[in-house]
Amino acid sequence: MALEIVESCVDCYACEPLCPNRAIYRAAAHFLIDPDKCTECIGDHMDAQCASICPIEGAIVDGLGDALNPPGSLTGIAPELLGRYRAAVETAYAGALAANAPAAGPVPSS
Repeated sequence: MALEIVESCVDCYACEPLCPNRAIYRAAAHFLIDPDKCTECIGDHMDAQCASICPIEGAIVDGLGDALNPPGSLTGIAPELLGRYRAAVETAYAGALAANAPAAGPVPSS
């Protein structure tokens, strides 16, 4: 099976030079992995080199779609805590937008 780089890739170029099989290449949207060249670094390294250097959680997935760097693995923040934080930020943001929305007043007559 080959690994895959998904759309959360930020094109940081960290992974490309580490691939022993030169399977990683720059595409229009983000970096991609050539499945015909990817060996998941088996026989070359203990871990997939692209995932070991990737700074984005969830950007590289295996053949089953499981992230090699799942949420929380790089930051040390538990996914449950991150979810609660994200919900609190979204609630605060929605409240700020509502508070700054123009008031609906009477429509001027012509």
